[in-house]
Amino acid sequence: MDEIRILIAGGGTGGHLFPAIAIGEKICSIHEKSIIHYMGSEFGIESKVLPVKGLSHTLLPMKGLQRKFALHSIIKNMSLPYFYLKSISIAGDVFNEFMPQVVVGTGGYASAIPVKISLKNNLPVVLQEQNSYPGLTTRIYASKSKVVCTAFNEAHHYLNAECVLTGNPIRPDIIQGNKVEGERKFHLNSSKNTLFVFGGSQGSLFLNHLMEDSIERLQKNKIQVLWQTGDNHYNHYKHFDSETIRVTPFIDAMADAYSLCDLIISRSGALAVSEIMAVGKASILIPFSGAAENHQYKNAKVLADQRAAVLLSEKNFDSTTCMKTIIKLVNDKTTLKEMGSRAKSMSKPNATELIANKIIELATA
Repeated sequence: MDEIRILIAGGGTGGHLFPAIAIGEKICSIHEKSIIHYMGSEFGIESKVLPVKGLSHTLLPMKGLQRKFALHSIIKNMSLPYFYLKSISIAGDVFNEFMPQVVVGTGGYASAIPVKISLKNNLPVVLQEQNSYPGLTTRIYASKSKVVCTAFNEAHHYLNAECVLTGNPIRPDIIQGNKVEGERKFHLNSSKNTLFVFGGSQGSLFLNHLMEDSIERLQKNKIQVLWQTGDNHYNHYKHFDSETIRVTPFIDAMADAYSLCDLIISRSGALAVSEIMAVGKASILIPFSGAAENHQYKNAKVLADQRAAVLLSEKNFDSTTCMKTIIKLVNDKTTLKEMGSRAKSMSKPNATELIANKIIELATA
């Protein structure tokens, strides 16, 4: 078995980073003589995660484009050329030293420079697109890549490239949650109707406000809540913690949280949607209205169109309607089960393996 060297670039957010790590780990489990090097940004979540995990990596001083027309955004964008040139230089040195055989881009601004360098040097590129509407890096470089591994068939309509529907890489343990363990870890009663609320790794201020306004009515209807606020918002909401309302800044044991709950309220980032499908849970999805190209709405619509989730728009949001939907669903076990089954049927449990095998095939060709 020959040694293979794979460079995986992506990050900025967990939605781009965690698929990258899952792919790298799967490659190593399939091909023993694999050397993986990750490339990301100093300003993304990868700057904290990759060192803790002890993974070989390089962080570029690259920042994402600020899309708002505000003074502070314009000032930040003015510094981009400097960071771009510096990142090109650092990445070029890594390529010369590491000499990857295949480069994988999992999206986000952190992946653009490595992918561009790869194509310039005629190295095979594999892109992994998490969303139903492809991100900017994917749209720019898809036509020159060997293959684009997509999570949703809808993404193919926007790309002039060889696309393979693989699904999104997710943590293998996410489907191994235990309801009893969830009850123990979160100090909640598994026999009660349980609502799980989370807004991604950083939390969602909108969902936090929704919960703040809804706690009294949820308690009145005997619905217990597992509420992930995000680190930045926790101190403001921690006083709501009680016997039936569990408030926490971050949840590590997501598999057990999914297993414990009856219904999920979440944003609709690609990773959240993919995990919800994998665990087969009913959900109310409220897309972040500020997401680039409105991609969260498009992700949520894929599930809503199959009656696997309820889609509520943030722009036209009505908290009364939302509360009525929550109360109706948690008390209708048949509908919850049907929604969960539809979500499960849309999942791609072998996604990580399919993507890893495609990369190994190119590296050993």
